[in-house]
Amino acid sequence: MTETHTETHTGTYEVVVIGGGAAGLSAALVLGRARRRTLVVDAGEPRNAPAAHMQGYLSRDGMSPAEFLAVGREEIARYGVDLVRDRAVDVTKGEDFAVALASGETVHARRLVIATGLKDELPTVPGVAERFGRDVIHCPYCHGWEVRDQAFGVLATTPMSVHQALMVSQWSKDVTLFLHTVAESELTDDDLRRLAAAGVAVVPGEVAELVVEDDRLTGVRLTDGTTHPREAVFVAPRPIPQTGLLEKLGAELQETPFGAYPVVDPTGLTTVPGVWAVGNAMGFGEQVVNAASAGYRAGATINGELLMTDLDAAVRV
Repeated sequence: MTETHTETHTGTYEVVVIGGGAAGLSAALVLGRARRRTLVVDAGEPRNAPAAHMQGYLSRDGMSPAEFLAVGREEIARYGVDLVRDRAVDVTKGEDFAVALASGETVHARRLVIATGLKDELPTVPGVAERFGRDVIHCPYCHGWEVRDQAFGVLATTPMSVHQALMVSQWSKDVTLFLHTVAESELTDDDLRRLAAAGVAVVPGEVAELVVEDDRLTGVRLTDGTTHPREAVFVAPRPIPQTGLLEKLGAELQETPFGAYPVVDPTGLTTVPGVWAVGNAMGFGEQVVNAASAGYRAGATINGELLMTDLDAAVRV
């Protein structure tokens, strides 16, 4: 698949989309088809880059994330949308929005779509980062079917890892919860009853490393030297919302168990007029299909809002 690049992208756009993942490309597709002059600024760091495939997206189930994005870039190019490989490092609001790029250029827009996503901070256990997206995974809806009926381990980093262990028991009846940095005393009586009912084994003690043989995960080794054979390990990365640009604009954020995200209306409009947030930039749980949907909704809303704004201006003249 070829990628769309723009050599020159100066001047004022109607909409600048910051982020070239599923949400950003979907918004750009709708805006391009609506004949809006649109620029996508893509730093090329999609959250799901480590994964070889994505699941649960009707008609795209099993497609590689890289191929999905390549197809999306080709599609937006058909409608005259510009895309630049760059990073937005600053944004200010005056009569319009001025977006400063890492390359030194500045682009202007009447409206902004923030689709900067989030980053996953992985537990610092040897083997986790190296195997992430393969046999170290975090979402059973994304990868549970592919590892079904294997021997699962769940690496606990907070008491909420109990919920993860209970969830993944839907895909395998051989699940072990390694408490790692969670003390046994942090588990409630309800936790213990549910874990027992689900058949989840609970192993106290800190995990030292994942055991890998012939490029395949084979076990979990504790600091006391004991090794437990496992074929797949679920982890809970700490999500780091990429809200820096929204904060620069003064967008209101709200705290959640998964970080601080912007306050948005059902279309993704933030508390800053003219600025929409979509995909993982507005919430932790947005899968690819949800992100694409949010981008579509924002794109359609922005087009309608621009249309009415311009018509009202013409009436006043």
